[in-house]
Amino acid sequence: MTTERLSLRIDADLKRSLEQEAMREERSTSYLAAKAIEAMLRGRAEKRAAIRAAIAEADEGVFISQDTMDAWISSWDTDRELPPPKPDIQSGPT
Repeated sequence: MTTERLSLRIDADLKRSLEQEAMREERSTSYLAAKAIEAMLRGRAEKRAAIRAAIAEADEGVFISQDTMDAWISSWDTDRELPPPKPDIQSGPT
């Protein structure tokens, strides 16, 4: 994998923290910074994918009502815990 140089300005306290963490991990500050950026970008991509999936699911028009969800959650840690609810609202085309 080829790498490229990236220069950026960061707060002095953040730089010190990064340097300390690099020492603890026996890694370079560049390595840790690159891994942090990679994790941030991966997290954002995963969040966008989850949003797209949620929108697609919502577009199907099948939902679980608030009352049904509340009843299920209220049953947690009781002797009569309910199974996970099934959709009980259909708002899409039939």
